[in-house]
Parts: sequence; C-alpha cells; structure tokens
Amino acid sequence: MNEANVIRRVMTSIRNSVGFKMILIGILTLILLIPAEMVSSLIRERQQRRNSVIAEITEKWGRAQVIAGPILSIPYLHSTSKDRDGNVRKTIKHIHLLPESLNIVGEIVPSIRYRSIYEAVLYNSDLRAEGHFSFDVLSELDIPDTDIHWESAFVSIGVSDMIGIKDEIVASLNGETRSMNPGLLSNEVLESGVSGRIKLSPSVRQLDFSFRLKLNGSEEISFVPIGMNTKVNLKSEWESPSFSGTFLPESRTIGSEGFKAEWRVLHLNRNYPQVWADQQHNIYDSAFGVRLFLAVDIYQQSMRTAKYAFLFLLLTFTTFFFMEVLNRNRVHPIQYLLIGLALLIFYTLLLSISEHLSFGWAYLISSVATIAAITFYSVNILGNKKVIATLTGILTILYSYLYLLLQVEDYALLLGSVGLFLVLMAVMFLTRRIDWYSLKFENDS
Repeated sequence: MNEANVIRRVMTSIRNSVGFKMILIGILTLILLIPAEMVSSLIRERQQRRNSVIAEITEKWGRAQVIAGPILSIPYLHSTSKDRDGNVRKTIKHIHLLPESLNIVGEIVPSIRYRSIYEAVLYNSDLRAEGHFSFDVLSELDIPDTDIHWESAFVSIGVSDMIGIKDEIVASLNGETRSMNPGLLSNEVLESGVSGRIKLSPSVRQLDFSFRLKLNGSEEISFVPIGMNTKVNLKSEWESPSFSGTFLPESRTIGSEGFKAEWRVLHLNRNYPQVWADQQHNIYDSAFGVRLFLAVDIYQQSMRTAKYAFLFLLLTFTTFFFMEVLNRNRVHPIQYLLIGLALLIFYTLLLSISEHLSFGWAYLISSVATIAAITFYSVNILGNKKVIATLTGILTILYSYLYLLLQVEDYALLLGSVGLFLVLMAVMFLTRRIDWYSLKFENDS
C-alpha cells in the first residue's frame, strides 16, 4: 500500500512538472512534423500533376522554342591518310559559316489555355530575320577552293520544336527564293530544324538572306546569337516577362500594355568562332530570350508557406504553454495534438482553395478558418476571455507575418530573423519574474 502511494505521488509529481510538460510538447512537435512532410509531398504531387497537364497541352501546340540560324554549311574534301599505294584518302566534311550580321524583329501574341483547373501559357510568334554571310573569313581555314564543293552548299535554320511551325518557310538568298525543307542535311551544329540547298561559286563573296518564321510555342522563346553582330527586337502584350538565358536585354520597357526588349550581342561575347570545319561546338549554351512568366505560382507559394510549419507549431505551442504557466490553465497533450493538426490542415486548405481562387484570397480564407477553429476550441480550455483574445491576436499576427514574408522573398531572411528576435525578447520579458525552480502546475486531483 505504501509502495502504491509512493508510485502515485511520483506520477503526480511528474504530471505536474513544468519540465516534463516542456519535453512532452517538444515530442508532440516532432511527431507532427510527419504529417507536415506529408503536406509537402501533397503539394509536390499536385505540382507534378499540373506540369504533366501543361506538357500534354504544349506537346500538341508547341513547346518552348529555341531559334538558331541561319547557318551556311559547305561540303569540302578532307585529307585523312595515305593508302598502301601512296594515294591520299579524302572524306567529305563540312565548313560551317555563321552570319556576319543577324537582325531579328518579332512579335509574340500570348494566350492562356485551360484544362480542368490548370492553365498553360501559349503564344504565336511572327519573326522576321535578315542579314548576310561574308565569305572572307573562309581564308582562316586554309582550305583550297578546289576542295570546296560550292554547288552542294545548304542553309539550315534551327527550330527546337517542329510541331510549332505554322506556315511555309521561304528564304530569300541573294534575291532568289528557296523553300526550306523539314529536317537537317547535317546535324553537326543544330539539333532540329529546316534546311535548303543553294548553289554557290568561288566568285561570290557575300550571301544576303531574309526569311519569315511563324511559330507556335509555350512559355518561353529563345535565340542563339550566331551573328558576328546579333540584334533581336521583341514586343508583346504580356505584362510580366522574365528575361532568361545568357544575355539580358540592352534596353527594355515593361508596362500595362506589354513589353518591348532589344538585345545586342557580339561574337566576342560567346565561346565559338564565326567559321569552323571538322569541329564540334555547342552553340545552344549562348541562347537568350524571354519567358512569359505567370506572376503567381500557387504551388511554389504553398511550398514556401509549408516550410514554416515547424515554426508555427513551435510558436503556437509555446503560446499555449506560457498561458498555462501564467494563468494556471491546464492543457492536455491530446488538446495540443488537436491544435497542431488544425495548424497543419491550414496548408491543405490553402492548397486546395488556391487552385480555384487567387492565392491571396485562399490565404485569407484558410487563415481565418484556422484561427477561428483554434479560438473556439480554446474557449473551454482557457476560459478567460482576455486570454482567449490574446491568443487570437497572437495567431492573427503570426499568419499576417507569414503572408508578409511570402510577399517579400528577397527580404524573407532579414524579416524572419528580426521576427524571431522580437518573439524571443517578448518571451524573456514576460517570464522574467518566474521562479522556474519552484514552479509547478496545480494538482488536478
């Protein structure tokens, strides 16, 4: 009997211990990180679903386009080795010549297509290119004119997704029109595109060209600066462009009516020459262009929000714990668990509502619903109206502060650090007079 009383006293002492309660809250917080990770996995799954739906749309319309060209390729005889009779073996290789000047002017007409709850940014582009090739640089290769097959030359234009071509491509070459054919006569430089043959002669020292390219694409359009001087002018009614690639525009204007951008790139800015033979160069690494950026990616925003789940659990549990300490109101571990689950359901509410409404409205609805649920649940736990009003105010500040962090991504670390510092100072101030050694919860029995 005495042993039973001792055990009962020990268990009561442990249950009323503030230190034990803090350890228990810490364990609950760590346990709740498991469903928090499940929420993050759900966000990633929905994002992958969105990406697969967009891929299905763009596969039939046209993917992100990369334009490279024109490139002039001329076959020549390349000496390799001698046979047993002393005769030199020769194989056919290609000289690849890039334009001395390349000017591209184009307009992008965007549109948004919907499938179910998802949307994809598509566009029609109308591009006009002109410039000229100079054959003077061929002297750098030291290849005899007699070995060059001028009559078998061909011009290639790189188009990354052929499905997007919406009209016949007719090139003007020194005043003569040539209809370009699908496919490449050589894949040494370009990955996919169109090409057309042209007969040249050693007496020709320059080749002027021009062509028009009408393309469908999605999200992004890029250009490879193959000219010794490359100039690209683009305009569109899209209000939120994101300039991407190796080079930024030299000048740009962005407003409610759309954007205009101009790039100027020299051959000195890239890592491949104007003319080469019997070599491989990756010209696509120098591509630049514009992405039709959707201003708010709800999945990216939701994922950023979910990264603060641990902090929210910790701060909310800390708030309840100090309300226990300061007001002698006991909160059972099961009640902590239910409050933690309510905090996590906020993220699923945010994700599901933002797929149908704007992210701002989804955040407002989800946060108000979560704060209301925790407040009403705490009425019977805490009892005191002032304490409940304080709790509601703290939760409102936390959710408002999180939304502010999401809006100022560049200053999120600074604001987060300052916020945590202020929270710590507030806790230190409120608990400065507490004697933690003598503090115990009141016995429930």
